[in-house]
Amino acid sequence: MQSRLFLLMLITAITGSVLPIQAGINARLGKVSGGPVIAAFISFLVGTVFLAVYLFISRRHSFQWNGIQAAPLWLFAGGLIGAFYVAAITFIVPTLGTALTFALIIAGQLLAAMVIDHYGWLGMSVHEISAGRIAGAVLLITGVILIQKY
Repeated sequence: MQSRLFLLMLITAITGSVLPIQAGINARLGKVSGGPVIAAFISFLVGTVFLAVYLFISRRHSFQWNGIQAAPLWLFAGGLIGAFYVAAITFIVPTLGTALTFALIIAGQLLAAMVIDHYGWLGMSVHEISAGRIAGAVLLITGVILIQKY
């Protein structure tokens, strides 16, 4: 069990490490393509094509049309959030820099995640806000300030 947990944590860290790379690539793409929204569109188009090819080749996944049709509309907001995120990051990274941008992103993610966990929103299990979690958030925000200042 511990090795599985460690592997998941490693995969998560690696996944996080590619986001600044993606932001830098998209920022450069935005400069040559006509702006951050164009770059975000191209990024999502490439990702969509890749996923379509993967689904076609793998044949391991099938659409659950009944579930999709019955889903509440808000479940499709993930695509809107993703498009906003990629376009915003493409615009912001060249100005704030990668380190400060992602320090702020991580701080915002942590604060939102703590609220989601505390109330169990979006079907998540409840993990109440504790003194230790607040201390961790304060340390992270302190890190954001240090990154911005130095």
